[in-house]
Amino acid sequence: MSTLPVYFLSHGGGPWPWMLDQYGGRYDALKASLEAIPVELGARPRAVLVVTAHWEAPEPRISSSAAPGMIYDYGGFPDYTYRIRYGAPGAPDVAARVQALLGAAGMVSHLDGERGFDHGTFSALAPMYPDAGVPIVQLSLKQGLDPAEHLAMGRALAPLRNEGVLIVGSGLSYHNLRQFGGAGAQASHVFDAWLRETMALPPAERSARLLAWEQAPAARQAHPREEHLLPLMVVVGAAEQDAGHVQYHEEAFMGALAVSSFRLGTAGTA
Repeated sequence: MSTLPVYFLSHGGGPWPWMLDQYGGRYDALKASLEAIPVELGARPRAVLVVTAHWEAPEPRISSSAAPGMIYDYGGFPDYTYRIRYGAPGAPDVAARVQALLGAAGMVSHLDGERGFDHGTFSALAPMYPDAGVPIVQLSLKQGLDPAEHLAMGRALAPLRNEGVLIVGSGLSYHNLRQFGGAGAQASHVFDAWLRETMALPPAERSARLLAWEQAPAARQAHPREEHLLPLMVVVGAAEQDAGHVQYHEEAFMGALAVSSFRLGTAGTA
């Protein structure tokens, strides 16, 4: 089986795929970029492993239910968005494989048979696979949010790319909810430019810059807390020797913000 690329996705806000008629086209570019991924891959993956910004644990946890439920981890949205369903199956065998790979790298992790899909997962995957036909496993971040630990997690999981498992990091390249709009425009543009420049660098230099991401211009204005950036570290670790490409970029997301998604590796090889 050919080696799958990996993706870091800026997943947007809340349950946006179920609210497109209320957003007046503001999500059109993001939606199109997500819809393009299955076309790029050329064939459905065996499963998708989502490293989600919306789950943290003292040691990494892996969703292992065969039929995950839903977690409505947002507030202030219409009532119907707390009843939406994305009925993709889980993949207990893939969850066990993830745990084994982490264990082989000396990392303790835990299977979680209760964890449902959070919006970082279902809002990103619904435009990609609207029929919910591809099994999904979620992987948490590790508390402490150490970039080096998350790069190492990705390195451990790299064999999945040759086993038909698509590795996706779901976060946001800008995540400062107190300045989500015009107030955050300058910081988002400065940081996003640094991030796009970094992702285009040769592998060793790219990893070194990501490890020191707090030194980037406007870093803490863009990410007062870095949980929405850390999924990027995992996907970079899983494809550390591959070139990075901008998968999606917008200069005026939600009217003012610069946001990006990235692919590492060659698409169209599934």
